[in-house]
Amino acid sequence: MRSYRALESRFARLHALGDAAGILGWDAQTLMPDGAAEGRADQLAVLKGLAHDILTAPETADLLAAAGDEAAGLGPWQRANLAEMRRAHLHATAVPRDLVEANSRAVSRCEMTWRQARRDADFARLAPDLAEVLRLQREVGRAKGERLGLSPYDALLDGYDPGMRRARIDPLFAELRDFLPGYVAEARSRQAAEPPPLPLDGPFPVDLQRQVGLALMGAAGFDFGRGRLDVSLHPFCGGATDDVRITTRYDEADVTRALLGVLHETGHALYEQGRPVAWTRQPVGEARGMSLHESQSLIVEMQACRSRAFAAHLAPLLAGTFGRQGPAWTAENLYRLHTRVEPGFIRVDADEMTYPAHILLRYGLETAMIAGDLAVADLPGAFNDGMRDLLGLAVPDDRLGCLQDIHWPGGSWGYFPTYTLGALAAAQLFRAAREAEPDLVPALARGDFGPLTGWLRANVHAKGSLLDTDALLQEATGAPLGAAAFRLHLEERYLGGVRDRTRG
Repeated sequence: MRSYRALESRFARLHALGDAAGILGWDAQTLMPDGAAEGRADQLAVLKGLAHDILTAPETADLLAAAGDEAAGLGPWQRANLAEMRRAHLHATAVPRDLVEANSRAVSRCEMTWRQARRDADFARLAPDLAEVLRLQREVGRAKGERLGLSPYDALLDGYDPGMRRARIDPLFAELRDFLPGYVAEARSRQAAEPPPLPLDGPFPVDLQRQVGLALMGAAGFDFGRGRLDVSLHPFCGGATDDVRITTRYDEADVTRALLGVLHETGHALYEQGRPVAWTRQPVGEARGMSLHESQSLIVEMQACRSRAFAAHLAPLLAGTFGRQGPAWTAENLYRLHTRVEPGFIRVDADEMTYPAHILLRYGLETAMIAGDLAVADLPGAFNDGMRDLLGLAVPDDRLGCLQDIHWPGGSWGYFPTYTLGALAAAQLFRAAREAEPDLVPALARGDFGPLTGWLRANVHAKGSLLDTDALLQEATGAPLGAAAFRLHLEERYLGGVRDRTRG
């Protein structure tokens, strides 16, 4: 096993470089002064270039070939690790080093420009830098696609969700397009027939919002000895192994936005902190793609923390923290606020029924841009048309439109579909967890995440990348990824029960 062991050492070095880049990336979005942007871009480009050199070195290819002859002596985790090494090598060797560094620098510049453009609702300021990022992403997609035998978009998608393809996504999204508009209309009609939920009266001091967020992070199982909570323009989970950094953004007039953002990112962080300890510095120890990663954030935020059971715990916690009382602060009113179906402009604030429309829109736009069918200059108009068609909304400015997300400026092309794929997986996993752990829902009413987190640790987090997405879901839930559990969840939470699908 000499060659395999040498590969483990080589990939541990790669992991360390990735961790360093993760901390530098976190700092760039939280604390770094704007004047440091060019220097930071160079730092990240050098780190990514070094990682690329290690992955693409002739010695790595030789070791991978030799390790294949040792496969008979490898255990299941080692064989899976070797397969992940080969996948990483294949992706890396498809892209020249100068393209890796050029893409890294372009992304760093574009992210900084995006901050200013978003603040000023000025897409014209972003357009040149975004066009350069898109040009380079097309090059990356073409290079990887030629090596992997995939379309450019599928090659980019494979970097976020290994093995996922448009041919797998499109039927699932078509199913959502088929039933969601009717479900949204029915849910809104049912809610309109009732008195509207009462708003929570602010202001909500940021220090108290942070206090509640930290308390719930701890209750969910977040290890503060290996992570922290900060503030950024766009909430995210990042950092490094054993140093998981999550962020949120606060609004003193709205306690829900930051709180649910914290819970969402905590779901990501729990996955990172729960990865198999023996393999955390090897490819097989990484999370199994972004669809499953998003499932972990959504199972916490949407499935658990927007439930009626959890509202019974959260309502008195909020009322006590902010010194409030009255009918607005009851568990039932809070539950109705958190499950209100109402189309809105901002994706990250969307309810779970209308959220998929935001993803369907972005998925369609990014596939068109990668294919060369949509120019960057035409993006605002196409985005606004899609918001009107899918959600019936007239976008007033680009800050509420195509400038709201960091993903495209940040070079994350092929990422967006994983959000809704994650919602489908979250519904499957939560239903399976409830069946396996009868005390799960009553525990949430006590603010106890133990049954849920324990089940996820065993059935998702500890698996790392041992299994692919469908195989993991099959093992954990009895079925590969599908829309049935998500549809059933919406029916039960919003429509008063299961629909009769045999009619009309």
